[in-house]
Amino acid sequence: MKHILASLTAALMLVAAGSAGALRAQSAASTPDFTGVYYPINPFGGPARGRAGAPPPPPAARGGALPPPTRSSPTADGSQGRPATAPKLRPEYIARWEVMRKSRMGGSSEFDPSAKCLSAGMPSMMSMTYGMEVQQTKDRITIYGELNDVYRRIFLDGRTPSKKVLDDPTYAGYSTGHWEGDTLVVDTVALREDTLLDTFSPHSEQLTVHERIRFASPGVLEDRITARDPKALVEPHDSVRTFRKATPPNDELREFSCPEGLASAK
Repeated sequence: MKHILASLTAALMLVAAGSAGALRAQSAASTPDFTGVYYPINPFGGPARGRAGAPPPPPAARGGALPPPTRSSPTADGSQGRPATAPKLRPEYIARWEVMRKSRMGGSSEFDPSAKCLSAGMPSMMSMTYGMEVQQTKDRITIYGELNDVYRRIFLDGRTPSKKVLDDPTYAGYSTGHWEGDTLVVDTVALREDTLLDTFSPHSEQLTVHERIRFASPGVLEDRITARDPKALVEPHDSVRTFRKATPPNDELREFSCPEGLASAK
């Protein structure tokens, strides 16, 4: 009798192990592979507009006159105020933005990380203006961006940030993720305070970023981003970035070598 019970128990264990293995295999098979090179459809976030996500034509193309240029870019120096889609900042951070705005309008690059060959930091770096390459394995996704040679890692193996990581914030922060069906859900913490929330908004050390990344259609990668910062933001800020997968021969990013160029320009 004992031998029969032992045989039944062993058989049930084999069935259970086989079922678990089949479920893991099915889950792995249903997980999309994001590996590839992508270029932004709408690098500055928000809903895509027009063909290939291009913004509407400038006023001059519609019969109007362009605003008088300042010494830096008229579309990025704050001379037109904050757009309605910008993150809603608390008064202390609006005051910081005003300092940045006046500096940029005066032609200074003091608050422009790209001019210093620095990453804009998360989530702004996900504009990936010059394209990005995604490398995916079972336990990790690595994203490399050509602009300023930035990269980030998303850990998928269940690890959590240590106190050492939390006490040493970085431009890309520390990202962990998991799959919900065909969607990669990512949370990022440990972000430097001296980076940008978008292309032109300050934030605090309390910033965290939540992403939901998926294929919106074949070859089109969508990144839905929610930034939360109770110290700097009145409310969470949502944005969407979309990327189109490249095909040969346009699927090769190049070295940016920004520091060398900056040094030679002096």
